[in-house]
Amino acid sequence: MARVLVPLAEGFEELEAVTIIDILRRAEIECVVAGLQEGPVRGSRRTVIVPDTTLEQVMDQPFDMIALPGGMPGSSNLNADPRIHQLLDRLSREGKITAAICAAPLVLATSGLLKGKKGTSFPGALSQKLLEGVSYQETAVVVDGTVITSRGPGTAMDFALTLVETLAGSEVRKKVETPLQRPR
Repeated sequence: MARVLVPLAEGFEELEAVTIIDILRRAEIECVVAGLQEGPVRGSRRTVIVPDTTLEQVMDQPFDMIALPGGMPGSSNLNADPRIHQLLDRLSREGKITAAICAAPLVLATSGLLKGKKGTSFPGALSQKLLEGVSYQETAVVVDGTVITSRGPGTAMDFALTLVETLAGSEVRKKVETPLQRPR
């Protein structure tokens, strides 16, 4: 079974985080939610989530993917934590998937993971400097090899279903998506 790390920082975007966690778990993919510190984490809209564990406790554990929810200041808080960059570097070197939505692609860009890749983000989340070497797309979800990015809260469902399809295949995606009654 695939294993995904979803780190939560103060100020995360609730819609994105909960959608990622929920959709991955519906697909029966192990989803480990880790706070940067011990205890509950408050999102950008003051919703509080109690993570499964702390980032420190899972630093050396194996993962098939890391999925970064966006939001502000959540994305800046993730970007400021050197452990997140260590994990991104390790997973990238291992050929694992690094994924980010909304403002969180700035963390991938800071780690150098968007250089030479197609990617997207919330409009304006990436500075001109961070966009150097990135083929920026204005589509809901962009997959380029082992890097997956998405635009924002409105694309969270598409993003999460793409993560499922990437890890478990199109049949599992369909099994998860059909009962959601998404409009076509």
